[in-house]
Amino acid sequence: MYKRIRDLREDADLTQKQMAKILNCSQQVYSNYELGQRDIPTAILIRLAEFHNVTTDYILGLTDKKRF
Repeated sequence: MYKRIRDLREDADLTQKQMAKILNCSQQVYSNYELGQRDIPTAILIRLAEFHNVTTDYILGLTDKKRF
């Protein structure tokens, strides 16, 4: 899951700081999400999926299919 959110961010050509601003959190908190040092709250998971236009199942690693 953590590699997927990093890959999605990089594919969008965004820095961690930019992504953190979009999610209304600090860069350090977002970095911790990518490193797997902090669990991603459900609300943030949903926002990530909506922003990147993928399913939450894709981010969670339950499927390799990005969209339904």
